[in-house]
Amino acid sequence: MGWSTSLLLVAIGAVLRFAVTASVSGINIHTIGVILMIVGAVGFLVSLLWMVNAADRDRAAIRATAAPPAEGYVPPRGSV
Repeated sequence: MGWSTSLLLVAIGAVLRFAVTASVSGINIHTIGVILMIVGAVGFLVSLLWMVNAADRDRAAIRATAAPPAEGYVPPRGSV
């Protein structure tokens, strides 16, 4: 589940929880809204953690394949 799907679930859950006033026998629409908001929030956090982890792996791969600096190279002040 991506972050956009998670936000969609949170939005649908919020509508069911706060905007729907109808009642259906056998199910509680407000409870379903709360459940959708919780699932969406958890999915959003997991997708954010996944993206951060993937970005760290990409940075590590770039550093591993980067060429070493040329002999005599002095990095600019404050860059290291």
